Amino acid sequence: MSVFQAYIFAVLGNIVPAVFLLLYLKPFSEYLCQWSLFNKFFQWLFRRTRRHEEKYEKYGAVFLLFFVAIPLPLTGAWTGSVAAFVFGVRFWYAFPVIVGGILIAGILVTL
Repeated sequence: MSVFQAYIFAVLGNIVPAVFLLLYLKPFSEYLCQWSLFNKFFQWLFRRTRRHEEKYEKYGAVFLLFFVAIPLPLTGAWTGSVAAFVFGVRFWYAFPVIVGGILIAGILVTL
């Protein structure tokens, strides 16, 4: 397999779960909120994160791009998708930023 083919498969293999997470984390959390324990947890989590919404509006896309692009443990598309959900970022705003980060990370790892 050529380096280019490996890059394409790696990028596509990273985009698929990111899309899945971006689309289904919100409905899944809403389902879990039926139970009081999860409802309390998500209320606490969203209260803490969404109060920083102004900062995210200003620097969020750049932060998310670099967060996904850095090839280190606990960074990447999966964690970036969860962060986008927690900060309340809309799908069509988060998706291109996360894909850009995946492309950059793929290039860095390929080098």
